[in-house]
Amino acid sequence: MPQADNGGAGADQAPRQDRARGVSAPHPRGDHPDELHTLVCELAREASRIHLEGLAGVLEVSTKSTPNDFVSDVDRRAEARIVTLLAAARPGDAILGEEGTARAGGSGLRWIVDPLDGTTNYVYGYPAFCSSIAVERDGETVAAAVSESLTGAVFSAVRGKGAWRDDRPLAVRSSAALSAALVATGFSYDARQRRRQGQVMARLLERVGDIRRSGSAALDLCRLAAGQVDAYFELDLSPWDYAGGRLIAQEAGARVLELPAAHGKGPAIVAAGPALIEPVVELLREAGALVT
Repeated sequence: MPQADNGGAGADQAPRQDRARGVSAPHPRGDHPDELHTLVCELAREASRIHLEGLAGVLEVSTKSTPNDFVSDVDRRAEARIVTLLAAARPGDAILGEEGTARAGGSGLRWIVDPLDGTTNYVYGYPAFCSSIAVERDGETVAAAVSESLTGAVFSAVRGKGAWRDDRPLAVRSSAALSAALVATGFSYDARQRRRQGQVMARLLERVGDIRRSGSAALDLCRLAAGQVDAYFELDLSPWDYAGGRLIAQEAGARVLELPAAHGKGPAIVAAGPALIEPVVELLREAGALVT
């Protein structure tokens, strides 16, 4: 595994990545970050394989918290497959999955699994969905992968060693002024929360270059890491939404903060390059998204 430069964004040589689809056998049980990186990439690719397989069949869709909060049989099938592979390869590890998996473990490692991030996009055929998998050691994320299913790209990172899109090192963009920044975000499923988020957006649009909304928190963080947006923020996220993308963005040189949100649930996730993070945080406070 190559060593990153001071910002976590560069590498002398990209990691070897097995481009074969699927996982034919459990990976050895080593706890070294490089071995965990190999496994997390394999698992993310396997979930994407199930996404593509599901596109050829009849999709079964239901809802969770609200009528527009979708879950599909593909979400559940992908999570079940990942859990099965982890149970074989690493039976002592804990697992937290979006679709209900909550397995305890005694190894000190925990896998955080979003089997299909961007389910609404998937249901509608909008081309922005992925799998996101991160592995923590004693609460600190040490390796992560986000597989963009339609393109086949795998974004990944190892703590302290850098982040990559397939074999290419990632680095955040050297941002211009806030007034020119391209900012990614997302919205809650709750209608009352969306009303408040709309008010925040109206104030942001006067002060930034433009706004992007992909429908996948994991991909938004990866696009920050790849220099395709300048900043990202979102409220109402769960750990599986951002665990993988957060490490990838950090290792590409971004700062990723969890801050008290002024409304909605949970922390606000705010991310940007070092020069832009404080102006973005201050703007979000002024706009009413963060506690002042």
